[in-house]
Amino acid sequence: MEPVNAWGNASLESIDPKIHNLIENEKRRQWCGIELIASENFTSSAVLEALGSALTNKYSQGMPGNRYHGGNQFIDEIENLCRSRALRAFNLDPSKWGVNVQPYSGSPANFAVYTAVLKPHERIMGLDLPSGGHLTHGYCTASGKKISASSIYFESLAYKVNPKTGYIDYDQLEERAMEFRPKLIICGGGGYPREWDYARFRAVADKCGALLLCDMAHVSGLVAAQEAANPFEFVDIVTTTTHKSLRGPRSGMIFYRKGPKPPKKGGGAEWDWEGEIYEFEEKIKFAVFRCIQGGPHNHQIGALAVALKQAMSPGFKAYAKQVKANAVALGNYLIGKGYRLLTGGTDNHLVLWDLRPLGLTGNKLEKVCEKCNITVNRNPVIGDSSAVSPGGVRIGSPAMTSRGLVEKEFEEIGEFLHRAVTIALNFQNQHGKLLKDFIKGLENNMDIQHLKVDVHIFASSFHMPGFLLSQTKPKD
Repeated sequence: MEPVNAWGNASLESIDPKIHNLIENEKRRQWCGIELIASENFTSSAVLEALGSALTNKYSQGMPGNRYHGGNQFIDEIENLCRSRALRAFNLDPSKWGVNVQPYSGSPANFAVYTAVLKPHERIMGLDLPSGGHLTHGYCTASGKKISASSIYFESLAYKVNPKTGYIDYDQLEERAMEFRPKLIICGGGGYPREWDYARFRAVADKCGALLLCDMAHVSGLVAAQEAANPFEFVDIVTTTTHKSLRGPRSGMIFYRKGPKPPKKGGGAEWDWEGEIYEFEEKIKFAVFRCIQGGPHNHQIGALAVALKQAMSPGFKAYAKQVKANAVALGNYLIGKGYRLLTGGTDNHLVLWDLRPLGLTGNKLEKVCEKCNITVNRNPVIGDSSAVSPGGVRIGSPAMTSRGLVEKEFEEIGEFLHRAVTIALNFQNQHGKLLKDFIKGLENNMDIQHLKVDVHIFASSFHMPGFLLSQTKPKD
């Protein structure tokens, strides 16, 4: 048998140089590029150290103190610490709120909630994807095709933003909710640049007899830093990923109310539940494990505990404040260049850029930016029927703010984006609107090469969290 030291303690570089080199190239891509995808961030070395630790070796189905395997005494301590930090990070009273930190990511967390509180084919309402919602909130295409498990296993009806203002149409939401009578209303999304009126959602949910879920995945870091509206004051359940503005590992959490139910404000006799207790905890535990997942990923939970500790620091609050300031600065710069942003700006970490007035699609600008070491993602805007070739791009500030950039540098990024749009429009004029012809025109173009060099010089001048550049090997 092969000696342990030969297979188990050798370096990645010696065992698998191909994967090692690809990882090194990815590190250089991150360092030399401008990361503007709103759902991405750069986490810390401490979080990465926990992710790559021996915690990945342990199997621990069940909950702390009640596992299906032995040897979990330290795993239990880690998960309990992570849960207590999660509650502290969001200023929650442990007698009124509980949290499950076992979801592998945000989508399983959402489906676990649906499984816990709904029966198959009960009704849900979430923000429409072209309005800034998320696939897991019950999205169906305009033709009625169900492309998410949430719409396949539950009956869904979307609410939307006002097509003129880009803001959520709360009157339409209330009207639809009263007609549809959903069991669950979902607030939160991945492409909405404004604050959420959680009090209005609560009023609508109470009026139609629905539970209220907030998916705060995008803004969880802002909520923890008290730089965004607090959903916990109004909703029943909160889900989140942990790798976006919270700057942690790729994982998920579910927060749920516990203890006695408070008196309802209005509603009549149907809300007379004095003395009743919230029953989410056991239902959510069962939905996460055994319904949706097997054993938790302990390396993720350990890394999340580290990220939550960092999220409670004064430095993180300053970071969250800067995330918002940088998004505003970038948005104002683009508006100053004559471009159209949905809602005319932002209250949070992202801007949604409407390219339709230019006759350009989001996937074309995404391709040009990628060639120039700028990463953005195409994104539907209200009125779009295609997520493959939508009319906008979504731009976020969390990742580059993690590298230390402030407003003036985000204005420089705005100029890079302006140059990218100019290049894209020139290509389209020269090569036509078909994407395959457009992409061919991108090869060996000097304007792209010049922008790529400028982006490289700009981006590589800033610090990179998570790894030391001195230990990163040059690209082959």
